[in-house]
Amino acid sequence: MGARLAIAVAVVLVVVLGWRAVFVVGQGSSSLRTRFGQIVGGEYGPGLHLKSPLDEVHRFDRRVITSVYAGESFLTRDRQELSVDFYLKWRLADVREFYQNTAGDEDTAAQRLEDLVRGRLKSAVAQEPLSAVSARPRGGLGSAAFDAARSAARMLGVELVDLQLQRVDLTDESANVVYQRMEQGFNTQALQAGATGAVDADKVRADADRKRADTLADATRQAAHIRADADARAAAIYAQAYGRNPEFAAFTQSLKAYKSAIGREGDILVITPEGEFFKYLQSAGGHATGH
Repeated sequence: MGARLAIAVAVVLVVVLGWRAVFVVGQGSSSLRTRFGQIVGGEYGPGLHLKSPLDEVHRFDRRVITSVYAGESFLTRDRQELSVDFYLKWRLADVREFYQNTAGDEDTAAQRLEDLVRGRLKSAVAQEPLSAVSARPRGGLGSAAFDAARSAARMLGVELVDLQLQRVDLTDESANVVYQRMEQGFNTQALQAGATGAVDADKVRADADRKRADTLADATRQAAHIRADADARAAAIYAQAYGRNPEFAAFTQSLKAYKSAIGREGDILVITPEGEFFKYLQSAGGHATGH
């Protein structure tokens, strides 16, 4: 019984030691061995590997990792405060450097990368107006600044693949300022439109008054021309009639003289029977009786 127990214990120890002596690395991953906190050997790729039972295995994802940073505060060139979400894409470049600088922790690496990028990105945004921040690649972060960030990231054992702005919003205070400016702009435009309309209305009225005056002046000239022509024709007709009958002409002139003399209501005209007027009436009456 004692021998069987010893054999069973030995088998268990062999299995445990055998299990502790091998490790598997999956696709897209890398591993390191450490013994009492010190790195032993090199990097291990996908497959089955042997190790000492005293070694610890640390596995790392070799795929591209996306780290998102939300609510970062940025200030634009035109002094607009923005709340910006951006993300970084990165992956392992040197497993030993990564483990030594971050203890193999992805969150620590993401925080260190944020520290490397944030200052450069803020400087780039500070050189751009609000309207250009979202439109510019990487928020205006140029190739030189991005390459500098990549070089710094290599010291952590990672490769910085990309940086992009994900969301750009005005802070509440900045949004209120922008809305007030927009409202003031709309009010100014409305006032300008009203003033322009009033000026246009005055121009239309002035043009209408000018055309009316021109029309009245033209009508007055035409009326005067017509009257002058009519007076000339009447004078010609009178002259022709007076030439045929001098006595009638004299009588007409007398009537005009009497009409001019009696200009107001109540005026009295005294005519002697021996006057030319009565003589003409008597003569005209005789002629009328004769006819």
